[in-house]
Amino acid sequence: MATCQICGAWLPVGAMFCGECGSSRTATVESRKRPDPRPNDTTIIARLPRAPVVISVPIPAQVPAPVRAIAVVTAAPPALPAAVMPTRATFVLTFSTGQRVTVQGSGLIGRKPLAQPDEIFDELIRVADADRSLSKTHLEFGQHDGEFWVSDRVSGNGTVIRRPGETAEALEPGRRYVLPRGTRVEIADNSFNID
Repeated sequence: MATCQICGAWLPVGAMFCGECGSSRTATVESRKRPDPRPNDTTIIARLPRAPVVISVPIPAQVPAPVRAIAVVTAAPPALPAAVMPTRATFVLTFSTGQRVTVQGSGLIGRKPLAQPDEIFDELIRVADADRSLSKTHLEFGQHDGEFWVSDRVSGNGTVIRRPGETAEALEPGRRYVLPRGTRVEIADNSFNID
């Protein structure tokens, strides 16, 4: 009978592995050693040269020039032609919750609307929604040449518009839809009319 060269246990005749430590019959202490992947103490790390030190030098203060009085003439700015003046109409949004909001510019509607860092809106309209069917930022609205438009902001439950005398239409997210007064906009379980 032979003995295991790793743990010293007796090996039965014909055994290929040690029953105690699981080592191969031919394994030796030297063959079981693995190289250490860590660098040894003589490893040299190249260091970059130190950056030159900049010494600040105070600049003598300059004497400010004497201030002279200047006559200010106020005149009205030139009037823009009517074709150049932006048209901002007033719209009243009447919600199914009983909330009425008068808007003139752009805005967001939702459970808790929040503009992106690079966006600026005139209105952030918060709609009470206990069932949470409305997305936090559900819908965007604005004006173009005095006409009201809406755009679904990739909401969870979508947006449907019902223009007067037309069939219902589901909005494609990110696309603007111009709406006449009297249109009903359904946002999840809520809605509002445009007057």
